[in-house]
Amino acid sequence: MAPDPAEEPHRVVCHLDALLAEREMTLTDLAARVGVTVVNLSILKNNRARAIRFSTLTRICEALDCRPGDLFTVTPAPDR
Repeated sequence: MAPDPAEEPHRVVCHLDALLAEREMTLTDLAARVGVTVVNLSILKNNRARAIRFSTLTRICEALDCRPGDLFTVTPAPDR
């Protein structure tokens, strides 16, 4: 039987911490600029998010002057 994709951990890695550090910006500053709660940004930053709205992604990228590919990478699939 094939593994259930919903049970597999996602391989998307968020680099919000590094981008904030490079810009000398806090999570609180970003939350205020983007209009998202610090809690939700913290979930994203700690790689616990399961999804993100394109509108939120767009606002984060505008606030950090970056592209989605700067914010996220995908780790290689494990060998099976």
